[in-house]
Amino acid sequence: MHFRRRAGPPQGGTVDLEIRHLRLMEAIAEAGGLTRASDRLHLTQSALSHQLRDIETRLGVPLFLRLKRRMVPTPAGDRLLHSAREVLRQVRETEESIRREARRGEGLLRIAVECYTCYHWLPALLGPFHRVHPRVEVRIAAEETKRPVAALLEGRLDLALVGGPIRDPRLRTRPLFEDELVVVMPPGHPLAARPFVAAADFAAEPLFLYMGPEESTVVQKVLAPAGVRPKRVTEVILTEAILELVRAGQGIAVLASWSVAPAVRAGRLAARPLTRSGFLRRWHAARLKAAPEPDWLLAFEDLLARTPAMARLPRRALRAGRRRDP
Repeated sequence: MHFRRRAGPPQGGTVDLEIRHLRLMEAIAEAGGLTRASDRLHLTQSALSHQLRDIETRLGVPLFLRLKRRMVPTPAGDRLLHSAREVLRQVRETEESIRREARRGEGLLRIAVECYTCYHWLPALLGPFHRVHPRVEVRIAAEETKRPVAALLEGRLDLALVGGPIRDPRLRTRPLFEDELVVVMPPGHPLAARPFVAAADFAAEPLFLYMGPEESTVVQKVLAPAGVRPKRVTEVILTEAILELVRAGQGIAVLASWSVAPAVRAGRLAARPLTRSGFLRRWHAARLKAAPEPDWLLAFEDLLARTPAMARLPRRALRAGRRRDP
């Protein structure tokens, strides 16, 4: 942590005061000299004297007066001491709060999923989790859905669920479960009469996606390799809106089988496998290797591994044989 202030040394630059410098100021003022301050900070008197000269050189002013056997802050030193005590008080309160939360099993879990439809079943896990870990707040960061790995690496998430393997030495990953992507269309659509939907079939169809083509699994792993571009691509974030647009005959969509199972069972929509062999996604949990691993974080990950995506389509709705997401 840095305590930054604009000071007035001869060159007029920016001065960085570190926490160790603030602790030095406090220890000298309270102990009255370098000898007793060195005992408090468990450093040699020579090291403290060097640090003090370094601070005074950076600031361009003396911070203590040597009066007989006692060191007294100068006006500049008194100003810095006041700020140092305030900053150190806040640091100590924060440290104690974190330790207290850890002792009580308290914490904050920030999680995002690389799929908007997954937010339909993820909240259902919070009840079982909170019964065991009632003091942990789970914050679902839907705003990080499009870039969960980047958010994880930038410290905005604690756990990310991604639909594919991640090869990054900074991350620890764990396979969780599989789900299947299926092509959804109105029951009377010509594609509903086929056993599966091939990549080439998309060229004549408007396609609804819940994220942009550059982030879409179906575009990047099925259509682009086949050199196919849909008739039109429309991004719609809400799964419910996509289903209603498809039902109204405005286009087709590719969604997780469990997310469309109720509509297919009710006969409102039809679903067919994506390509002859189908398309399975393997979901992984990812977290930073360098980050702490509290028990409740590992418990939530275990819960995810034991609770795969919700209901799947009836067997009769899809043909057997599926391809795994590479």
